[in-house]
Amino acid sequence: MSDWLAALAGTPEGARLAAGLALLSAVAHAAFGALQKGRHDPWLSRGAIDLWLAILSAPVAIFVVPWPDAVTWGFVAGALVVHFAYKWAMATAYEKAAYTVVYPVVRGAGPVVTVLAAFLVFGEAFTAAQWLGVALVSGAILALALRNLSEERIDPLALRAGLAWALLAGLLVAAYTTWDAAGIRSAPDPFTFLAWFFFVTALDFPVLAWRRLRRMEVRPPMAPLMLRGLVGALVAWVSFGGVMLATYLDKVGEAAVLRETSTVFAALIGWFILGETVGPRRLVLMSLIALGAVIVEFGG
Repeated sequence: MSDWLAALAGTPEGARLAAGLALLSAVAHAAFGALQKGRHDPWLSRGAIDLWLAILSAPVAIFVVPWPDAVTWGFVAGALVVHFAYKWAMATAYEKAAYTVVYPVVRGAGPVVTVLAAFLVFGEAFTAAQWLGVALVSGAILALALRNLSEERIDPLALRAGLAWALLAGLLVAAYTTWDAAGIRSAPDPFTFLAWFFFVTALDFPVLAWRRLRRMEVRPPMAPLMLRGLVGALVAWVSFGGVMLATYLDKVGEAAVLRETSTVFAALIGWFILGETVGPRRLVLMSLIALGAVIVEFGG
């Protein structure tokens, strides 16, 4: 399968597959965010997800895929650092503010920075039409965050802190997207990078979650938390693995922007599952996000 993917990279067929993987990743990432923000403490939720990621990924990494070379080990080690920072920022943001406020800020801050990073690192260039699409996606996402923000009734200090952490997480999204793309492209086998990425980067938060759980006076029931973690781990494979394979097959910037349609799916999840209000203005902004993604995909 690795040879088949390598043969598709840089071809029109590979570009179409990359677009499909990026959109699939968007759906999965919206679900992933909702799982982490749901009724459980976000630190415990992420710890449970990562615990299952480590358990499920270890046999694949050790026994199935080829062993990493020195370059791949270096990229996996770097991914551990940048993804730990991202996960810390996300958990803190979710702790401070609502899902529908935090998530759009994170996703809106990332595309422009990622496209610029892809230009500097990979020499990718966007047309004027594609930049218009990027502006539509990021602008509509941030407008969606402002709309959600106007309805928040929590402590202003906590809200500002949540937004600051969300902005930092958005910048870290751009950092990890660029880093992971370089890692999967440099690896002799893309699935080796993916397997070891999921195993190694999942080793940190279970420790943090366990320490947090021990300090709690009232601990949550473990069975629902672990079930959420298992589902989240399976979704994470699709979410993060899908976008990384998309960056392997085609342009990093295009995959990153298409993935930000996750905000549309997040709003729908917030509406139908978490019981949060959407309304006509949000529907218009969601449509603009989708339109921007279409312009980025077909404006090249």
